[in-house]
Amino acid sequence: MDLAYTIEQDMLAESIQRFIATEYDLSNRKALVASDLGYSAQHWQTFAQLGWLGMSIPESYGGLGGDLVDTMIMFEEFGKALVLEPTLSSLVLFAGALELAGSDAQKHQHLPALGTGDLTGCLAYVESDAPTNFNQVSTTAVQAEDQYRLNGTKSVVLNAASADFIIVSARTDGQDDDPQGISLFLVPSNTEGLSRKDYPTVDGLRASEVTLDNVLIPASARLGAEGTASQTLNAVINRGILAISAEAVGAMEALYQSTIDYTKQREQFDHPLSEFQVVKHRLTEMFIEYNLAKSLCMKATMLLNQHSEDAQRHIHALKFLIGKTSRFVGQNAVQLHGGMGMTEDLAIAHYFKRLMMIDATFGHTDIHLEAFVQ
Repeated sequence: MDLAYTIEQDMLAESIQRFIATEYDLSNRKALVASDLGYSAQHWQTFAQLGWLGMSIPESYGGLGGDLVDTMIMFEEFGKALVLEPTLSSLVLFAGALELAGSDAQKHQHLPALGTGDLTGCLAYVESDAPTNFNQVSTTAVQAEDQYRLNGTKSVVLNAASADFIIVSARTDGQDDDPQGISLFLVPSNTEGLSRKDYPTVDGLRASEVTLDNVLIPASARLGAEGTASQTLNAVINRGILAISAEAVGAMEALYQSTIDYTKQREQFDHPLSEFQVVKHRLTEMFIEYNLAKSLCMKATMLLNQHSEDAQRHIHALKFLIGKTSRFVGQNAVQLHGGMGMTEDLAIAHYFKRLMMIDATFGHTDIHLEAFVQ
């Protein structure tokens, strides 16, 4: 397995690093968090102009045809700056579901607009009574001639407030916990009967509770064959796990580097903290844990990229390790910064909050550990 990046992938990482260095310091991020939109529309257009939004979109639909490794590189760099723009919801979840299950006409209509930054989307798959089981779907879709009537509530829909379209999972057949009988529907966000309760998450992002009350959509809005969406959702969530794991790796690197810098500057008993043996041990353990997570993230991404039969097991292992390592690196970074590590004035607390949200997204460590050992 070749773990070396191509020249083009190195250039991709460098372009994101240059943007972050000039445009994404902590004060700018805090201003965006407090804004009505929750991220920068100007940044989103810059992402499009630089080709980042079209990176994973197939060339036949106006994109650059990048693979999962390219996505991993982007999200690792995004994680270093705690990027707020809806990259996960639009580029991974929405575009992924559309690419895997959409018709050619649906792809031609929406994927090019995603790549140019003219459209954003999100995926509504979580139900409040079973937030970690995407096969537990009580939202219903009843067909009547050439239309579907959708009823139900979807929870924790990332960036729904700014999305032009929402892909909704709904049950067309079977019991609430049946993996079969789930379908996906492409719903414009301004459809009559669709309402939202928007709220900020603890890490500065935006999410919504989306309620569908007798929402009528044409049968042509369904993605793929009726009742077969479970496999698509699993594939999309796998991509999502890889993306946020790479983001966590970037955030942990930023935490580790900032902690090294701080312990070199902060003096105790006329010596920098970094000279004390116990601090050296902690920094070494942070470095080891972070690199283990980065290595497994790269391996799992490449296995899924190659459609390996062992990819699913590695993804469960990765999500478990990311949760465990994020907590270890985050807690040590906060402790080594002392009381300042808990304040909003330093980036440390913001990284730690984001890492804890990543641990909870797509299932926490216990769920993936159990799935790994089965």
